[in-house]
Amino acid sequence: MELPSKSLERAVHELSRLPGIGRRSALRLALHLIKQGPERIMDLADGLESLATNSQFCEECHAITDQPRCSICQDDRRDPHSLCVVEDIRDVLALENTMAFKGRYHVLGGLISPMDGMGPSDLTLEELVHRAESNGVEEVILALSSTMEGDTTAFYIYRKLADLPIRLTAIARGLPVGDALEYADEITLSRSFQQRVLFESTLNR
Repeated sequence: MELPSKSLERAVHELSRLPGIGRRSALRLALHLIKQGPERIMDLADGLESLATNSQFCEECHAITDQPRCSICQDDRRDPHSLCVVEDIRDVLALENTMAFKGRYHVLGGLISPMDGMGPSDLTLEELVHRAESNGVEEVILALSSTMEGDTTAFYIYRKLADLPIRLTAIARGLPVGDALEYADEITLSRSFQQRVLFESTLNR
C-alpha cells in the first residue's frame, strides 16, 4: 500500500534498504523520527551526510577513518611486526576493547563467500600479501569468525603466505562455531587471542 505522504514513502523506501529492516520496521522508524521533531531528523541527516563525505578507508589497514591513515596505524607505539587480520571494523573494535593486542590490523572487508558473490578479488587480500612481504611483518594473526566462510578465507591466506618467512597463527577456538568476533565477550575473546596457535596445526583437526 502506498503511503499518503510522498516524503514518508521515500523515507520508508530508503530505510527498508538497510540490512535487517523490512518495510514495516522502516515505517515504524520513520514515524518515530517524525515524533522526535524536525531537529532530530536533521541531526540524523547531518550525521549521514558527514559519513558520506568524510569517511574513507585507511590507506594502510583499510579500516574506516576520517583521515588517510587511521589512529592505530599512526600510533608509533603499536608493534609493526605483528599484524592481525580481521573481517571488518567491528572486529577491530572488539579486539581493542580486550586490550590484548598491541600490534596493527588488516581489515579484509568481508570473507570469501561464493554464495554471496564474494571472491578473493573483492577483499583486500593482495594488499595483505604486499604488507606481509614489505613491512617487516614477523607474525600474521588470523582473527576470523569460526564459520565456513571464515575457515575458507583463513586457508586462502595460509596458501598465499606459505612461502614467506613469517609466523602464521590463529586465535584459539574458544569461540562457539558459527559465532562472529563482535558477539564474543571480552574475556573469552582475550583468552582466545592470547592462546593462539600456529595455523598449520589447525589443518590436522
